[in-house]
Amino acid sequence: MTEIDRTGTPLIEMRNMAKAFGGIRAVDDVTVNLFPGEVVGVLGHNGAGKSVLMKMLSGALPRDSGDIYVNGQLAEIDNPRDARNYQIETIYQYLALADNLDAASNLFLGRELVTPMGLVDDAQMEAETRKIMGRLTPNFRRFNTPVAGLSGGQRQSVAISRAVYFNAKILIMDEPTAALGVEETRMVAELIDELKKQGIGIFLIDHDIHQVKALCDRASVMKNGKLVGTVEVDKVTEDDLLGMIILGKKPEHLAA
Repeated sequence: MTEIDRTGTPLIEMRNMAKAFGGIRAVDDVTVNLFPGEVVGVLGHNGAGKSVLMKMLSGALPRDSGDIYVNGQLAEIDNPRDARNYQIETIYQYLALADNLDAASNLFLGRELVTPMGLVDDAQMEAETRKIMGRLTPNFRRFNTPVAGLSGGQRQSVAISRAVYFNAKILIMDEPTAALGVEETRMVAELIDELKKQGIGIFLIDHDIHQVKALCDRASVMKNGKLVGTVEVDKVTEDDLLGMIILGKKPEHLAA
């Protein structure tokens, strides 16, 4: 795992975040941060609060209280457009791709490039798509195939390329390897590695401890809306992480 410099200013700092639905505190006074080139796993059972926490960062849910800092500056994030203005993009598990369109049409969906005559510039969009995907996934070749015909890993690469092309510096990824085979999972892992090299920070929502150990630098574990703790993954075992998820406490050697 690459050594992450955590001496500078975090890309993202979420302080004392809280969200309740009725009488249930889905997120209760949670503070987490993320540094450039780092992957932080947000881990916990269903209902632990991990998705709600990330939806507040993405602007999909309003927060009841708490502050979000981007590059050390207090950020106003009230909707997904605000989040994008702060270079925060979300890659949802269902990917939000148009199945009948090819990679370039998906990359520029809603943000199409046009010619001076005002027509959609398909050639320029394909050229730009080849450029960005060549940087992230050099082996991708199926540029003219509707994304419905692509594998899960290839679909992920289209969704991630779209976010990076539009200058995302912070990615929220929702279970990026769910339902993928071994080879596909390896492809996504390589993609994440490339993003890290470019200084992009990633929050990775998951409940698969193996994937968190394989892909993440740190893990922030939640239980019943509260943060159990944030640990460096190479300093804990899978059993340690499982104990945090189930018992709601940090391993003894890190409890101090």
